[in-house]
Amino acid sequence: MRMAGVVRSGIIAAGCLALAAPSAPQDEAAFARARQEMVERQLKARDITDARVLATMGKVPRHRFVRPSWAGQAYNDHPLPIEEGQTISQPYIVALMTQLLELKGPEKVLEVGTGSGYQAAVLAELVKQVYTIEILPGLAKSAAARLKALGYANVEVRAGDGYQGWPEGAPFDAIIVTAGASHIPAPLIAQLKEGGRLVIPVDVAAGYQELLQCRKERGQLSRKVIAPVRFVPLIEPKR
Repeated sequence: MRMAGVVRSGIIAAGCLALAAPSAPQDEAAFARARQEMVERQLKARDITDARVLATMGKVPRHRFVRPSWAGQAYNDHPLPIEEGQTISQPYIVALMTQLLELKGPEKVLEVGTGSGYQAAVLAELVKQVYTIEILPGLAKSAAARLKALGYANVEVRAGDGYQGWPEGAPFDAIIVTAGASHIPAPLIAQLKEGGRLVIPVDVAAGYQELLQCRKERGQLSRKVIAPVRFVPLIEPKR
């Protein structure tokens, strides 16, 4: 996941809340308290109302998906750097995008842009099966190892071109793209089930995108603009 923040009036809105860092990285009780404070102050205080999403955000150990040196800031209201020059989204954006997928439990979901694996872990708590694709092989490898170590057996990770999706895993009940796309890729539309939801940031101007909630109806994609956002670009291989 590669989110820089929700954009308001052309600037990144990373929030003004800063949670106290646990005294030691190994203090899981302190991390749990910070996680619950995150849910109350960053998510419930905004527009996150899905009870399953809130419970999952209060469960998944975000500090395990960032570098150890950043673990103390894992539950603060801003994105953090991860490997290979990428970022992990601020918790609110992860919760918002997940909520927009309207998940019930039995779904099969495709994520484009694995990053450190945090969004995939959140999805894995909510649905039957997650497929996640990452174009940077190093990130894909480390995310797969991290997710396995944390016990997420219902996640499959692949290194590849997200613009092409995961054809053999299709059709998907929902698709989430966690980097700024230049357009909505036709393969993702084709791989989405009828009635399925697609949440994706799409370029509208230099440096930022519109977060869209899309729904496939009679083979066509309806679109709803949620908010201006700023993500790093979804990398498209040269062909």
